[in-house]
Amino acid sequence: MTPAADATLADIGEFGLISALRSRFPQGEHVLLGPGDDAAVVGVPDGRVLVSTDLLVDTRHFRRDWASATDIGHKAAAQNLSDINAMGGRASALTVGLAAPPDLPVSWALELAEGIAAEAAVVGASVVGGDITRAEEIMLAITVLGSCQREPVRRSGASPGDVVAICGRQGWAAAGLAVLTRGFRSPRVLVEALRRPAPPYDAGAEAASLGATAMIDLSDGLLADVGHVAEDSQVWIDIDPASFEVEEPLEAVGSALGADPMSFILTGGDDYALVATFPESARLPQRWRRIGQVHAALPEESARQDEGRREAQTSGRVTVAGSTYDGPAGHEHFR
Repeated sequence: MTPAADATLADIGEFGLISALRSRFPQGEHVLLGPGDDAAVVGVPDGRVLVSTDLLVDTRHFRRDWASATDIGHKAAAQNLSDINAMGGRASALTVGLAAPPDLPVSWALELAEGIAAEAAVVGASVVGGDITRAEEIMLAITVLGSCQREPVRRSGASPGDVVAICGRQGWAAAGLAVLTRGFRSPRVLVEALRRPAPPYDAGAEAASLGATAMIDLSDGLLADVGHVAEDSQVWIDIDPASFEVEEPLEAVGSALGADPMSFILTGGDDYALVATFPESARLPQRWRRIGQVHAALPEESARQDEGRREAQTSGRVTVAGSTYDGPAGHEHFR
């Protein structure tokens, strides 16, 4: 079925849309039974399944005046695929739930599907099913399934003496958001970084093979997300801001907006870089940049500075150059 170019969801109905969407989702060889039945069947090589879900709401997580439906599809898939990457695994299948108003153009939904499918194809994953319903605003719920060849790398394994390293760009999406929020569209490279993240999909399994003790992807902000590792591992992590190179586009936006470009790096989300902790003896490839150190407990001075104004996002366990960071550590939905 090929809907008319100007058709809406009300015109073709639920099952017409499902039929049109299915043709956008090719199935990989690991899919034993794809869309169309009550459930899909996906082969899992080692018997363990990694599962992660994200919910996205129009105007909260994306804006249709800032990004195309294809861009939104790419980003929605990327943030889910990145969660599997952060466990040292590889995604194999996704399910997509879409809630939308009846006057939404069918073409928008199909372009969204094409973006999701294209991003999933980067890692060899397939969209194997989902659900569609009516709502007053657009909402997306994506669940991703994956597996790993060795033990998953959790957030809770960091030990005193470990080094902290990052793989992937960081701060670009936050700078792009700052640009768009102020009504501008350039530097284009930063706006595109927000619209279509580029997670280092092969870096998760690489980190696991290199002996990573803990790992997380950066979705809400470097300090906020590293804070989860510190909290779960019951350690203190100090980040060295001097280890980062502030690249020209970030400098330009900081100068234009009167902002410290380092704040984009330290607190910005949506780039989906990976941060992992490794034993001091680990020999890391060049693309893994050392950015900090894991310690046993907070230094006395930092603990005093932190007293009375501890941020829930970091639980007081992350410092920057030995001092508590003054300001929000990243994004938090209900603040």
